[in-house]
Order: sequence, then structure tokens, then C-alpha cells
Amino acid sequence: LQEVLGEDKLMAILKERELKIYWGTATTGKPHVAYFVPMSKIADFLKAGCEVTILFADLHAYLDNMKAPWELLELRTRYYENVIKAMLESIGVPLEKLKFVRGTDYQLSKEYTLDVYRLSSVVTQHDAKKAGAEVVKQVEHPLLSGLLYPGLQALDEEYLKVDAQFGGVDQRKIFTFAEKYLPSLGYVKRIHLMNPMVPGLTGSKMSSSKSCGNLFLQDSKIDLLDRKEDVKKKLKKAFCEPGNVENNGVLSFIKHVLFPLKSEFVVLREEKWGGNKTYTAYEALEKDFAEQVVHPGDLKNSVEVALNKLLDPIREKFNSPELKQLTSAAYPNPSKAKPAEKGTKNSEPENVVPSRLDIRVGKVISVEKVWAQQGEGSNLPTCLYVEKIDVGEPEPRTVVSGLVQFVPKEQLQDRLVVLLCNLKPQKMRGVESQGMVLCAS
Repeated sequence: LQEVLGEDKLMAILKERELKIYWGTATTGKPHVAYFVPMSKIADFLKAGCEVTILFADLHAYLDNMKAPWELLELRTRYYENVIKAMLESIGVPLEKLKFVRGTDYQLSKEYTLDVYRLSSVVTQHDAKKAGAEVVKQVEHPLLSGLLYPGLQALDEEYLKVDAQFGGVDQRKIFTFAEKYLPSLGYVKRIHLMNPMVPGLTGSKMSSSKSCGNLFLQDSKIDLLDRKEDVKKKLKKAFCEPGNVENNGVLSFIKHVLFPLKSEFVVLREEKWGGNKTYTAYEALEKDFAEQVVHPGDLKNSVEVALNKLLDPIREKFNSPELKQLTSAAYPNPSKAKPAEKGTKNSEPENVVPSRLDIRVGKVISVEKVWAQQGEGSNLPTCLYVEKIDVGEPEPRTVVSGLVQFVPKEQLQDRLVVLLCNLKPQKMRGVESQGMVLCAS
């Protein structure tokens, strides 16, 4: 851990009984591999005999700038419950030792609601805003819900009847807020345990859910259900400069996840580069990487193998029809949103995505001009090109283009062009056009 608030109290409790801890996660975006950081720490707590509660903070997800829409709240909570249980099973954590709770199971009760009002009567706006600064999404016009968020997280400690709350060090302001304000309601101050923040793949810090420890950036984060080829592609792009151990997300993942789980890490490499090497202490691996004894490519390949071993059981579990359906319902594809009524304003065809365009490179075999007959095609140019274009099919395509004013005939002949091939064939000047030449200056 990076920091502990209330260590004396922790030691006093341990002299009498086991510690009761909770870790919460707001059910917003899809959990990714950064969640292995807190999961491996939860495994540590269980090995030490602690009683651990995992809170699926569904109400928090809605209050945080509606990151989870109300109608999707139940579905996303079910997704989180299934995926986090699959993660824990994948690292060998016995689920029977854990307690799983949803926020709305108790946060809508009369007693809890009354405590929210009691808390709001003593908390200043300044303190509420400051507490949520690193956790609640910051927007130009802050919503009142974002100010309520820290208070709910503080009250959770009392209502879950725990001794300690565990989270990333980015939660520190909420933890100190809880320590300040819970006693004003007559509740005891809790212990707070904080994980370090882990650098992202690009060397910076982030998370789609900051509370889990920052590992992979939004545009390149590795989803728990990513295919093996996607894992390879994303790790290949990861920041891992030879000899640089600062802000190195690949090394951080080994330090905070793989070492705690296995107590060792094997660097896989060909015999000509020294063969496989097993490290039983992270410091030795970091030293070898700093001295460039270990190559970034070998490090990434080794992490890829180890990570896929963790992800395989999760992928397998989510391959069931029931969980596939849950995933698509909880995180619907925006491009498949229901179109507006036909004929209404802003109505759009379904699935408007670039992948629907069949764009190919072709070679112009011949170009001829075709002129308009009297009274024909008043909305067309007076002269068009008719091209025969080879796009690798048994016969060249016939394409009519209104490019006479823009491209000389001799510049089109025998040149490579980009052709949109899946347009509906259309007759122009009596010639059926089977595509569109894309032309730009």
C-alpha cells in the first residue's frame, strides 16, 4: 500500500479480532485489466484473514454525472458482479469468503436517506467539492449530485459496519472527508488503506474508473474480454522505453499484479538472447531492465502470456449466451441506437458506421466522354466521363463520373483511383454506373 490512515487503530483491532474491510466500485464503464490491481490486494486481505465486502456502488454511478443511465443501472451492476467474480476466480480467490453488496440494497432506506440529509446540514459546499475533485467527473457546470457523492461514500463505512475502507490513493480526499464528518453524526472514524496509482500504457495516469488504480488509458486500455490478438496489439503500442523504469505501465503491471499473485515472474526469450529467466524479486527485474539486460519486446511478450492466462477463464465464462446477452444489453453499441421514425426530423438509417463503405483501389483502363442529349438530365453536367475500372473482379466496372471540369482525361487514363463499390447502380446518360470515383484536391 502507498498510505494507511489510522494505523494505530488497525493494530489495536488486530489484537482482538480480524479486520473488516470494504472496497467499492461505481458500476460505470466496463472494468478493464487495471482492476487486477485492487483484486490482487483483496486476495492479500483474505490471506491475512480479513472479512472483505465488495460494494457495487450503483447509485454512485448514477450520481457521478450520470455515467450509468438509470435504465442501464441494474444491467451494469449485474455485469460488474459477474465480471469481478470471474476476475477473483481467475486469480484463485475463494468467493465464499467475500460478501457482495449493492448500494441500492440499503442506500434507499429511510435511515440512510435521513443520514444523507443530516450530513448535508453540516458539510460545506467547499468541502464536498474538494472531496470529490479527483473522483467525480469535473464539468463546466457542476451538478448537485456530484456534491452528494462523497457524503454517500462516507456513510457507506457506517452502514456496511466495517473497520476500514480500501481504495486508490486518488480517493484520499474522500477518505479524509469521511474522517472529518462521520464523527459529527455520532459515528466512529474509520481506517483507510490506499493503493498507489499505477502508470498507464502510454506512461501517463488514468482510469475509466479511477478508484481501481490507474493502469491503461481509455483509448488503449485492455478490456477483460479483449481477444488475444487485441491484447497483443495494445501491448505492442505500450510505452516501454529501453532502460526507463519511470512511468512504465508494463513494469507496473508486473509489480502490482503478477508478482503479488505468483511471487515470481518469468521473462520468456529465445536461447540466443540468454533463454528464459525467472525472477523471484521484482527489484531484480527492474534492475535488469534499467541496465537493459531485459529487452522491452521480451518483457511485453512475457506480460502478454501471463495476462492471457488471467483473462482466459473470464473470456470462457462470458462466452455463454446469457452473459453475451447481458454484456450487449448493459453496454449497447451507440451505432445500433434505434433510428428516429421514418420521415421525422433527424431520422437516420440504422448502423451508420464507416465499415459499411466498400472502398477499393482500382486501375482506370479506359476513359471516354459522354455528352447530354437535348433536354436530358437537366440536373447533370453537360459532359461526363465513362470509365472502365479494374478492381480485381472478372470484368472491369463501368463508372460514370462528373469530373470533366476537374481532371483532364489523360490524367485519369491508366492511373490508380479510389472507388466506392457498394452504391446502388444508377443510370446516367443511359449508362449504368457501378460505383463512384472518389476525387479530392
